[in-house]
Amino acid sequence: MGQIKSIVVTGCCGTIGHALLAALARKPDCEAVLGIDNNESGLFALEQEFRGKFSFAYGDIRDRERLKALFNGYGEVLHTAALKHVAPCEMAPEEAIKTNILGVDNVINAARHAGMDKALFTSSDKAVNPTNVMGTSKLMGERLMSAAQAASRASGAPVFFSTRFGNVLGSHGSVFPIFQRQIAAGGPVTITDPEMTRFVMSTHDAVDLVLGSMDHALGGEVFVPKMPALRIVDLARAMISTLAPLHGFDPEQIKVEIIGRKPGEKLYEELLTEEEAGRVLTLGDFYVILPAFRDFYEIEYDYPAASTHVGGVYRSDSQPLMTVSEIVCYLQNSGLVPAKAGI
Repeated sequence: MGQIKSIVVTGCCGTIGHALLAALARKPDCEAVLGIDNNESGLFALEQEFRGKFSFAYGDIRDRERLKALFNGYGEVLHTAALKHVAPCEMAPEEAIKTNILGVDNVINAARHAGMDKALFTSSDKAVNPTNVMGTSKLMGERLMSAAQAASRASGAPVFFSTRFGNVLGSHGSVFPIFQRQIAAGGPVTITDPEMTRFVMSTHDAVDLVLGSMDHALGGEVFVPKMPALRIVDLARAMISTLAPLHGFDPEQIKVEIIGRKPGEKLYEELLTEEEAGRVLTLGDFYVILPAFRDFYEIEYDYPAASTHVGGVYRSDSQPLMTVSEIVCYLQNSGLVPAKAGI
């Protein structure tokens, strides 16, 4: 991960923020880590968990002056704080703007003010050809980071870049905990469409993406992980087969109910658009989307062992899909279901 001296993690009480703290706690080269969140109870719990190892502060990314004060003295920021649910953002788009767009701009401003070396923004698959407010706000966040890099070309610092996540299984915003609750109650497990496909990643995969991109980022890029894909209905079947017996149910007792797609919900997930595919490099387990307007940058995008991406769009419905048995193994290996469980 390189010689990291000091890191700020925004949204530290969220699933990804907490996983990053746990990973950083295992890094001997982290001299100081500051977790920021507006969740008072969550911060108290983290202080108990990481007693004496990290610092924590109450703060909101909507408050630029607060961020400037908190970022002072730190070298890097991992920005994970956001409004991440589609429906609340659709009902109150002005709130999504304040957090997901103006909040990113505040992080950029505070990172510049602190003279940081690197600033990372965690984006979402929903930023690709967005069909809702949340995805649109995430796309704007990516654009703000790229624009910030272009504006920083004279000084060369901070390095601004983004990562684009798929569905992080086990996170608060994923379907996994919903299915867990439905199975524990004896069903039914509700599916919007039996043909719906998604890319999936574990929290461990998400942490690897963030920390790996920190090593490679040159400025203005969007890093996208290579991920397995599945049908959501097959995920439900895999979870039923492994979790139903733990709650005293025969898997055959728990039914899958099709309830219809929600407004703005896609049948498939996209992580690279057709336009982006023309400016993508393959770098190990990542795709690297280079900035569209590279004339604005004074950066030679030269990564060791990188190759030109020769594929087209990166969509879940065009990838090999995991079978139910493969999904069970994936969930077991990720620690999401007991290893002894099986079909």
